[in-house]
Amino acid sequence: MAKTFEKAVTGFNHNIKHKGKVYHVQTEDSGVNNPHIITHLFVGGNILASKKTSYADILNAENLAEVVRELMEEQHKEMLRNLINGVYDNYESTVRSYQPGQLATDAEAAAAPKLQPIAAPRPVPPPPPPVVAAPIIVPPEVAAARALKEKPRINEVGVETLFGEDLISEKSLDEVILSYLASEGEPS
Repeated sequence: MAKTFEKAVTGFNHNIKHKGKVYHVQTEDSGVNNPHIITHLFVGGNILASKKTSYADILNAENLAEVVRELMEEQHKEMLRNLINGVYDNYESTVRSYQPGQLATDAEAAAAPKLQPIAAPRPVPPPPPPVVAAPIIVPPEVAAARALKEKPRINEVGVETLFGEDLISEKSLDEVILSYLASEGEPS
């Protein structure tokens, strides 16, 4: 049975200075669910070259993680050798690149194209409809309280109340419920 690994093999990253520029070489594994090794060559944050290699054909290898690591090392070294041997010397990125810590000069910043906002005519919103005073709707409890013939009494704390404090008795809740149920059948 083949031994497999679940996670991707840890990749490689190297910065190398070549002909006055700092290049970054990055190699990564996509894992067994997407069996590819990808190496990118960056300069100034832009990808200058890439190489992608599939290892789908060796997924059943006995020591797959070790084999993938060796493939990654070889592909990474190949990109470094090509850089040093001048393979990418004639590749020029169409986007201006900067070295780490390098800022654009005032002349470069002034010469850079300025983004102009697109001045599309904005549609004039229609005027708002005239405001019609809506009837004030109150909750039914408030309407019922306003319709009371007898106004709320002031309780011992000095607050108006609609509750029947005068109905408080020394009876237990069970006694109150029983007397209520007993009186339910009686005519009032």
